[in-house]
Amino acid sequence: MASKGAGMAFSRKSHRLTSDAEKSRVTGIVHEKLLDDYLHRIFSSTDRAPTAATSRKLLNFQNLPEHLDQLLHVDEEAEEEEESQGKVEGRLGPSTVVLDHTGGFEGLLLVDDDLLGVIGHSNFGTIRSTTCVYKGKWVYEVLISSQGLMQIGWCTINCRFNQEEGVGDTHNSYAYDGNRVRKWNVTTTNYGKAWAAGDIVSCLIDLDEGTLSFCLNGVSLGTAFENLSRGLGMAYFPAISLSFKESVAFNFGSRPLRYPVVGYRPLQDPPSADLVRAQELLGCFQAVLSVELDPVQGRLVEKESSEWQLQGQPTVLLTLAHIFHRFAPLLRKVYLVEAVLMSFLLGVVEAGTPAQAQSVVHQVLDLLWLFMEDYEMQDCLKQLMMSLLRLYRFSPIVPDLGLQIRYLRLTIAILSHEKSRKFLLSHVLFDVLRSVVFFYIKSPLRVEEAGLQELIPTTWWPHRSSREGKDSKEVKDETSEERLRRRAYERGCQRLKKRIEVVEELQVQILKLLLNNQDDNGGEASRYIFLTKFRKFLQENASSRGNMPMLCPPEYMVCFLHRLISALRYYWDEYKASNPCATFSDEAYIPPQVFYNGKVDYFDLQRLGGLLSHLRKTLKDDLASKANILIDPLELQAATMDDLDEDEEPAPAAAQRPMQALAMGGALPLPRPSWLSSPTLGRANRFLSTAAVSLMTPRRPLSTSEKVKVRTLSAEQRTREDIEGSQWNEGLLVGRPPEEPEQPLTENSLLEVLDGAIMMYNLSVHQQLGKMVGVSDDVNEYAMALRDTEDKLRRCPKRRKDILAELTKSQKVFSEKLDHLSRRLAWVHATVYSQEKMQDIYWLLRVCLRTIEHGDRTGPLFAFMPEFYLSVAINSYSALKNYFGPVHSMEELPDIRDSLMQALASYVCYPNSLRAVERIPEEHSHRRIAMVRSLLAPYEQRPWAQTNWILVRLWRGCGFGYRYTRLPHLLKTKPEDANLPSLQKPCPSTLLQQHMADLLREGPDVAPSFLNSVLNQLNWAFSEFIGMIQEIQQAAERLERNFVDSRQLKVCATCFDLSVSLLRVLEMTITLVPEIFLDWAQPTSEMLLRRLAQLLNQVLNRVTAERNLFDRVVTLRLPGLESVDHYPILVAVTGILVRLLVHGPASGTERATSVLLADPCFQLRSICYLLGQPEPPTPGTALPAPDQKRFSLQSYTDYISVEELAQVEQMLAHLTSASAQAAAASLVSGATAYGSTQPQYTSPQLCAYCTPNLSGHPTPAHPALCSLQPTSEEDLCPICYAHPISAVFQPCGHKSCKACINQHLMNNKDCFFCKATIMSVEDWDKAASASATSSAA
Repeated sequence: MASKGAGMAFSRKSHRLTSDAEKSRVTGIVHEKLLDDYLHRIFSSTDRAPTAATSRKLLNFQNLPEHLDQLLHVDEEAEEEEESQGKVEGRLGPSTVVLDHTGGFEGLLLVDDDLLGVIGHSNFGTIRSTTCVYKGKWVYEVLISSQGLMQIGWCTINCRFNQEEGVGDTHNSYAYDGNRVRKWNVTTTNYGKAWAAGDIVSCLIDLDEGTLSFCLNGVSLGTAFENLSRGLGMAYFPAISLSFKESVAFNFGSRPLRYPVVGYRPLQDPPSADLVRAQELLGCFQAVLSVELDPVQGRLVEKESSEWQLQGQPTVLLTLAHIFHRFAPLLRKVYLVEAVLMSFLLGVVEAGTPAQAQSVVHQVLDLLWLFMEDYEMQDCLKQLMMSLLRLYRFSPIVPDLGLQIRYLRLTIAILSHEKSRKFLLSHVLFDVLRSVVFFYIKSPLRVEEAGLQELIPTTWWPHRSSREGKDSKEVKDETSEERLRRRAYERGCQRLKKRIEVVEELQVQILKLLLNNQDDNGGEASRYIFLTKFRKFLQENASSRGNMPMLCPPEYMVCFLHRLISALRYYWDEYKASNPCATFSDEAYIPPQVFYNGKVDYFDLQRLGGLLSHLRKTLKDDLASKANILIDPLELQAATMDDLDEDEEPAPAAAQRPMQALAMGGALPLPRPSWLSSPTLGRANRFLSTAAVSLMTPRRPLSTSEKVKVRTLSAEQRTREDIEGSQWNEGLLVGRPPEEPEQPLTENSLLEVLDGAIMMYNLSVHQQLGKMVGVSDDVNEYAMALRDTEDKLRRCPKRRKDILAELTKSQKVFSEKLDHLSRRLAWVHATVYSQEKMQDIYWLLRVCLRTIEHGDRTGPLFAFMPEFYLSVAINSYSALKNYFGPVHSMEELPDIRDSLMQALASYVCYPNSLRAVERIPEEHSHRRIAMVRSLLAPYEQRPWAQTNWILVRLWRGCGFGYRYTRLPHLLKTKPEDANLPSLQKPCPSTLLQQHMADLLREGPDVAPSFLNSVLNQLNWAFSEFIGMIQEIQQAAERLERNFVDSRQLKVCATCFDLSVSLLRVLEMTITLVPEIFLDWAQPTSEMLLRRLAQLLNQVLNRVTAERNLFDRVVTLRLPGLESVDHYPILVAVTGILVRLLVHGPASGTERATSVLLADPCFQLRSICYLLGQPEPPTPGTALPAPDQKRFSLQSYTDYISVEELAQVEQMLAHLTSASAQAAAASLVSGATAYGSTQPQYTSPQLCAYCTPNLSGHPTPAHPALCSLQPTSEEDLCPICYAHPISAVFQPCGHKSCKACINQHLMNNKDCFFCKATIMSVEDWDKAASASATSSAA
């Protein structure tokens, strides 16, 4: 092995062999007697009495190996016992005990590589160990990583488990469940205490007495089971059953037990002989560190370990070489690292000051690296850090947090060693370990065990109701006793906070070490290694959400974020101190070029303008002109190929979006909170609006200045120069737009750390902040229950002693629970919601707002900003308003994203504000047009329901029967607030409608993409509505008493209102631009018209059927479904039909009629329903009077004008006549076919492409007498079986009707049948194809 210190060379072999020449050379340096004294001082046994100098054997390097062999000699019995561990009486199986991953559990559980950790991956998976016991006393430990549903214990080999029954649910299996605090053996009873993540469960079995018991963190929970079945064939395996996502780690004895139990033996025996040897060698090593040779004086000098220095003396080096020749192989074993080396280092940390401890640890690590092979040292360091993290994670919480502090201090000492730090960063901390655990402070579930009762002896809770959001008592009204309690509680909280701050400061020190960029001697600095691993960590958590082992728990992420912000701001301000041109961290933001120059990998996260590949194609000219950036042509080509496979958003995702947004349509209220006028929110509002405008800015011409070609680099591909830059390279800031300053804000690497911190908040931190507020809510609920109970006690007559006893018992229970929760709340506020944590979130909010503001200045390049920056700005503001504050929780506010959209929508609800928008000066009218353009963007790419509501407001007052403020059937009910935006009188904007019409005519792709998205969402919203009312109807008709979930009713009503709003937008579009549907010279008009007809017929059939589901639900008039009625949806459908069939041009009316009649779902009875007619009238006769018991538009004369009713009657007469003519034409063709030899129609459907016109003859655009040609089943479209085959796909040659393939190509470019990519679609005619085939033959 090449040497690693002091300019000397040693090899493992030369350490072991000593020649006579070496002897003379060495003893020439050190006097023979001094060498003998030194070696005897170093290699004296720790358990033997020191021998006199006159009787002992003279020691030198020649006979030292023999002396060491004697010193490390272990009794032969112990050796034989260790070698025969697998044959111990009472135990069967391998000597190395692991989980049996071959027992058919594949896919149900995820087992770690060491076969000791397991994660649930199914409903209730079970796994057991490879070794069983049948006699004696045995123990193993389980480290609880999550506190969910698990059953831990023992089972026999004959136990059979499934996804419903696990350990403890069968005979001869026994389990403890700390989640439900019960024990299980077929039946279940209360037992033990609740466990929490970070606890250790000891499972003990005594097969001599036939008992089974458990311990929690070393404290016995008592005997759980007695009279266990024993005897022939009865052997017990350690086993566990756990539910989805729950995780544990087993310790069968491969590591020292944290809580050994006297008289019980671990399933896996410790390496006793090696343990003795390792302890002896450690003693020798410690002796070296405490003694120095003084050759001049010829004596040994005692030294403190912290003062000892390796000075390159050959005697000392050879002595250490002999020690490590035997010690190094032992330090690769997990057990010995934890039992020997870890214990020694912890002792060093506890013995002196942090500086002294760090000095000794550095000396130890230097010597380990010097005298151990690289692979040995790397294994040793890996095991050391794994043991250290495990000890930190599963340490009990004590009042002074002393255990956590000692482990963190040792971690700091190890990471302060440069070579060790770089190795751990490169290969261990983020690759093997979940190192984020070091930054987490777990919350104690049992406050009495954490010592919080002594730390916070007096408890207090706020007198307020979280539902009302107001204090029931003002502070000035509190009694003197309450004031004293509150102040005592606050003092206790401050004591707790100070102790937690000590741990947090140590955690920040760890991150400062990892972010060090001055240790680049002979390699890459730690910060750049950290950046690579940190980016990979973010990618795993952002992109692999289904891969549970990769995900960092949210509670860990919260702590990690706060520590990272502290370390980041420290280095940021430190750089400012030495570089006056830089900025302070208070003014931090991310420059916009970071988002488009490819130096930072955002791993396919959504950008504000869409996918990165799309933006690079469409904005490549802007990149060249504004940022002097040219995208690598290879990447553009790859992006183009990817776009061929891009699908629209999948239906499930699109289905979830409106449910989450709960956007409003129809008459749903849109409250406007007073806090919407805050300065911070106003800035965010302005950024939202300007973003939409800047995305539509025309491209600038390509400049002639020098361009920089860039390509996207993964984290592993980058170098320090790619990040920090060089003299001719700006690194991370390449492509600076002219709006950005030339002077850098700080070091580029710190900008990337900041970017990662913002992404962390978006991934899971905000979600966890909201979750932890639940503790405050629990305190409020119990406080209200306690006050109610005390009020009842005061009012209860004293003669009712039974009631008084029950109330007193309840009062005691509530008080004890509040004592527990108030102490736990103090912990949560100190670790999650403290003033310092709130300032961190506020700082992130300001960073995001500045970043958005600077990005907005770049014009169209703003589209490259990742979407999560806007989300973090909104969510962090929400967190500051809702989660942070005093000890009590704040009233929950509505989601700000929805509130922002509602604020924007309010502009179009009030006449004055709408007119102000219309009166924007002509020179700025392009901004108004850009706003309308953004409203017409496809709905699949954004939260669409709010946008649709804005469009509806622009139309309200112009549509068919759409002049109402409130729905007719709701007039008798009093509105909650007449000033709500949704209850304002209609104020349509003809100017904005005209802008909309102009934009829809502007290009061939604008109208189809917008209308297809509207039709998709209409299909989804109405289908969801029908499915929900089916469930509601079934629940309402059950005989047993039941309640319909109010949330389900609200969502159902929202889907109905969305359907009505979408129909109104379609009515507006048809009114403004009818040629989009009726001008079949446009390539997409026919397809859009057929899709529209299909949806309209479905809506009509569902709503107008006799005694149908819709009628029954409307009759119930359930609270929450007030807006669901016939009128709003039927008048919206009627308005569309009237525009198509009455107001359109003659050719358009003819086409619309033919498509409507050709749809298989068309029923003339549904049209008659609109006027209260049960059956279609005879052509040429007057309409009879409507049935008063039936729905009829004629009953709503206050809302529908006489002219509109006349148009409906005209439409009904037109469809009645057209239906009769079409039916007659179908009979004629059928009669002709009956007398011929051609195949018959399989159904009375009309041809989709040559439906007879109103005169009964084929339209001139189609072959003559086409309708007289019958269609066989083989000629029908194999997808819908309603229309004849009329299109062939190229290059695969498969066929369908045009309607099916056109609708399919909107979302997918793969063939229905073979999944080949469709390059083109051609018309197909059977006769022409047959003649072409015969000609070729």
